[in-house]
Amino acid sequence: MSETSRDTLLATLRDLVGPSHVLTDEQATRRFRKGHRTGEGCVLAVIRPGTLLEQWQVLQAAVAADRIVIMQAANTGLTGGSTPDGNEYDREIVLISTLRIAGVQLINDGEQVVCLPGATLDRLEQALAPLGREPHSVIGSSCIGASVLGGICNNSGGALVRRGPAYTELALYAQVKEDGSLELVNHLGIDLGNSPEEILTRLQKGDYSPQQVSNDSHGKASDASYAEHVREVDADTPARFNADPSRLFEASGSAGKLCLFAVRLDTFPKEPSSVLYIGSNDPHDLTEIRRHLLTALPRLPIAGEYIHRTAFDIGEKYGKDTFLVIDCFGTAKVPAAFALKSRIDGFFERFGLHGVTDRVIQAAMNLLPSHLPQRMRDYRDRYEHHLLVRVSNDTLEATRAFLGEYFNGSTSGAFFECDAEEGRKAFLHRFAIAGAAIRYREAHRDSVEDIVALDIALRRNDRDWVETLPQAMEEQIIHKLYYGHFFCHVFHQDYIVRKGVDPLDMEHRMWALLDQRRAEYPAEHNVGHLYIAKPALAGFYRDLDPTNTFNPGIGHTSKKRGWGECCGQEHHGADH
Repeated sequence: MSETSRDTLLATLRDLVGPSHVLTDEQATRRFRKGHRTGEGCVLAVIRPGTLLEQWQVLQAAVAADRIVIMQAANTGLTGGSTPDGNEYDREIVLISTLRIAGVQLINDGEQVVCLPGATLDRLEQALAPLGREPHSVIGSSCIGASVLGGICNNSGGALVRRGPAYTELALYAQVKEDGSLELVNHLGIDLGNSPEEILTRLQKGDYSPQQVSNDSHGKASDASYAEHVREVDADTPARFNADPSRLFEASGSAGKLCLFAVRLDTFPKEPSSVLYIGSNDPHDLTEIRRHLLTALPRLPIAGEYIHRTAFDIGEKYGKDTFLVIDCFGTAKVPAAFALKSRIDGFFERFGLHGVTDRVIQAAMNLLPSHLPQRMRDYRDRYEHHLLVRVSNDTLEATRAFLGEYFNGSTSGAFFECDAEEGRKAFLHRFAIAGAAIRYREAHRDSVEDIVALDIALRRNDRDWVETLPQAMEEQIIHKLYYGHFFCHVFHQDYIVRKGVDPLDMEHRMWALLDQRRAEYPAEHNVGHLYIAKPALAGFYRDLDPTNTFNPGIGHTSKKRGWGECCGQEHHGADH
């Protein structure tokens, strides 16, 4: 495209959303085009529409101008899936940030909800709290301001054992057809009219009656089958992973290959619950506990989170500020804190100074005493493996009785029942661990090359869940952080790699080891620009977006118009 047509497009976009919401300056666009953990690239502009209709009009203009469109909500993804990846694209990129279009609409007496593009999990949780209900995910990604629609796009998993991956078959989205035309598809199961302008304007206003909401055979608003699926502890396949074809449907798992305007989701009753804290030096203990609690309880546990001792330690020291911000101010303040940090980092990076805020924050945190309960720290000293189990109170007695009998006379492990404060802090510590490796890297740039972060799903019947690495790889790693959703057999494995070691080569060697174990990866963070999309997943992307207009290059697929000469069908492993 010529310089004139670029100017013409920018002028059109400014007319649509206002000049202040068309960002072109490198500093102003930084926090949108740079990923939370990885990924960065150039954009023609970041556009911040304020209504669904503006989003549609911006999309029309970008598609008509033959530009790439990347849709972005909170930009909290861990695999770079909603930012550019380098600058090897054949067209300029228009990045549409939807955070201004916040909206949560309760329907069916709050048993379901319609979420607009800027709705965050935290905001949804607040909207449902007065009704005694909660969304699919309640802590974890919600801590960093993650969006509801981002979770659907990535089939995000979460910690809640009964609910499985985020999933819906009810969505309102735009799609670029094979002939290049743009189409708005209303599969919400809500009668909103016919034209895009009418549909989007009425939805924005919530201008529809309960009678216009259909509850008959339009599709599912959650993955109701997962609870039984995860109970099958002898199955030779993982419980959940991003490339599972059974959970790819239009918006669900779309990874930005559609432009979403709304999703309709189930909500869930909030139940009184209790937390039991388990420590052991024998992984076999945790295996037996997992298998029993998944199969023998009348109702599944609510959550079961694993922490290895090293992850405990790194999280305690380098996740302390995240923990304290959430503990003192709640999750609602975290996105603003991240945005402020990004702006300050951007300022210093102009002078070639990287990681300034991380080092300053960490120096301050090092002066503070431990924020964790004493009993947790005692278990850290005694046990290598930690398991946090949250159960609804109607199954507490059965869980307590089983653990008491299991550890009676045991020399390998023990458990204690948390009070409310301990239980809350134990789970908050678990989720603060997720960002701790990043802080460690920034605080130790002189000795750390980078982080290799893997997100894996082991087979449900795999009893050998503790990883053993070849000695040559061990020597190249400073720390290994293992933590995850233990009952689902989904693990997050962060490797802090020594200076001078090629992290990409390390990651590929890790993939080969995971292939030998018949693990699936990624499990819940989606492929982004880190993982290779397997053929079925790449095919799903191509079916959704035949012209490759949206988020090209995702999962190592082609970045070229019309998918170019390849379609991401190759994979590194023979088993794929």
